[in-house]
Amino acid sequence: MSDSGIGQRLWNFPGGLRLRHHKKIACERPVAEAGLPERLHIPIGRYSDAHPVLLVEPGERVLRGQALIDSGDDFQVAVHASTSGQFEGWTEQNAAWPPGTRQRCLAIVPDGLDESIPARPLPDWEQAEPGALVDHLRAMGLSGLGGAQFPTAAKLRGDWPGIHTLILNGAECEPWIACDEMLMRSRPEAVIEGAQVLARAVGARRVLIGIEDQMGTVAERLERARARLDPENAIRIMKVTTIYPEGGERQLIQVLTGQEVPHDGLPQDLGLVCHNVATAAAARDAVIDGRPLTERIVTVTGPGIKTPGNWLARLGTPASWLVELAGGYREDVTRLVLGGPMSGIALADDSLPVDRGTNCLLALTDKEVARTQPTLPCINCGECVRVCPASLLPQLLFRAIEAGQNDQARSLNLFDCIECGCCAQVCPSHIPLVDFYRHGKDSLRLQDLDERRAALARRRFEAREQRLARQQAEREARREKRRKQLEAPDQAQSEIQAAIERARRKRQ
Repeated sequence: MSDSGIGQRLWNFPGGLRLRHHKKIACERPVAEAGLPERLHIPIGRYSDAHPVLLVEPGERVLRGQALIDSGDDFQVAVHASTSGQFEGWTEQNAAWPPGTRQRCLAIVPDGLDESIPARPLPDWEQAEPGALVDHLRAMGLSGLGGAQFPTAAKLRGDWPGIHTLILNGAECEPWIACDEMLMRSRPEAVIEGAQVLARAVGARRVLIGIEDQMGTVAERLERARARLDPENAIRIMKVTTIYPEGGERQLIQVLTGQEVPHDGLPQDLGLVCHNVATAAAARDAVIDGRPLTERIVTVTGPGIKTPGNWLARLGTPASWLVELAGGYREDVTRLVLGGPMSGIALADDSLPVDRGTNCLLALTDKEVARTQPTLPCINCGECVRVCPASLLPQLLFRAIEAGQNDQARSLNLFDCIECGCCAQVCPSHIPLVDFYRHGKDSLRLQDLDERRAALARRRFEAREQRLARQQAEREARREKRRKQLEAPDQAQSEIQAAIERARRKRQ
């Protein structure tokens, strides 16, 4: 490896689109503190147990960083108080997906003091065992900040072959989202140190940080931080061409390494593990500073926002609070989207609380969302196949889901779809293909859940029948034994005498 830690990508992935970016609008000002709203509703996360055990009682005063829900295992994400104040207990708030559903949250009324618990850094983490590092990250409530919110501990620890490469995803390919770019601009040292922490935790010998080739300032700042903090030259910053959806995990791996993750496999099967740059910075804060994950950067932007920008928001902050900080809505605003215009989810209102996966709030106007033509039948033109980065057959998936043939959609690898929206973007018939795919996935998940419940009920029924049959056989065996005992003259006489003695003792 050369002295410079900056390289250029060598491979491509199939499909994709070149999109016009609008990140500069939100990057004109530095990241600002979002402050504290009147009430925080902290989501417990999609991977948490249905009924986790609370560590505090409603009415108690909590401090920032205090654990509200513990992590029982690697898949259970711990939840910490985002500020000091009165803990109110469970509450329900709107969820982004599926539409019309609710999510469980923990409510806190801030007291304005923002007092924190003492910091809990991990001493001598450079020499710590990987297992101890993962345990510490799990206790600090780390999960993926790229959007999926997958528990970090579960991703770092597993029965994998030797992990040799850690990939940090800084390729923010959505046209409006700029939270990761602003993080790498403002805290490049935290990203580099976080990469070293995660590499130590997973046992990786080298680190690749993928950023878009148009992030010139980011590359320079990361390289300066790397030169100062990486004496072993194990970290390399890689520029990738700005093609959507290059920020997808599998697409970025293919671009940086030339290896393709099998459709039924994981990056760990190739000796790779991929994390978001924000997750790396949060890992650094948890290990070196001893601070649990209680905040993240959120981009608030779009033609429908008066003053776009990036805010460091506490988990549980309502989206409406961030919109107010951005100057509020313009008069012609039509739609609020969680995420980017390609793969984001339209929100019914702005009461949604910020969670670990909230990277962007995008307000659009009639000009961006108005349909120019109605939805027409599929003409099988193949444009969706050309741009699909997962090498699927979107038109066949659409037909299978539309006809309710869920098993057929599964056989066409529906779950390999990353919901990037490229197919819907180029569809000349204006079919909302991604919505169909999401509906198909939800239907298959419900079908699988019903099948698991039916299988469990069947196992319970069979176990009950076996238990009843065993009990009946035991009763029959006892009766047969009793009958044989009574048939023997001596035994019968002794039984009669024993009964007489029992009756005499009872009378006495």
